[in-house]
Amino acid sequence: MSHPRPILGLFAGIAAGVVASAAMAAFQSAAAKPFGMDQSDDDPATVKAADKVALATTGDKVPDAWRAQAGQAVHYLTGAALGGLYGVLTEYRPAASAGFGSAYGIATSLLLDEATVPAVGLGSAPWDTDATTHAYGALAHLVFGLTLEGARSVLGGRMG
Repeated sequence: MSHPRPILGLFAGIAAGVVASAAMAAFQSAAAKPFGMDQSDDDPATVKAADKVALATTGDKVPDAWRAQAGQAVHYLTGAALGGLYGVLTEYRPAASAGFGSAYGIATSLLLDEATVPAVGLGSAPWDTDATTHAYGALAHLVFGLTLEGARSVLGGRMG
């Protein structure tokens, strides 16, 4: 076993998280219509999170002209943070990359979509969400995990 490189793992993970977030967004864009996710008038959780930050810091919600960009910023910042965590984690515990990152991707789906988002009021409880929405979220996070591991492996100079 090679020695852990936490700083390289962190930065490779952050960069890989941004790449994986882009892949996830591309998947969501392509899969939204087939999964029936393109009809909602409700803001996505990322925009709701941006609103919470804006309210806490400025007293106002994100202006209409900036809502989409604010949601994207939350999406990419979250992906970068999760990627950085993954990059360091895999330096110390290579088994964390199980299934070429798929296990981490599904774990992020469970921890974010199924637990954190509803707990902080950014989305419905899992039992109030239909199966198609659960599948769409899980697949999007699976794409995130697979892409995260692929990019981290290349950027960190360590395959497998």
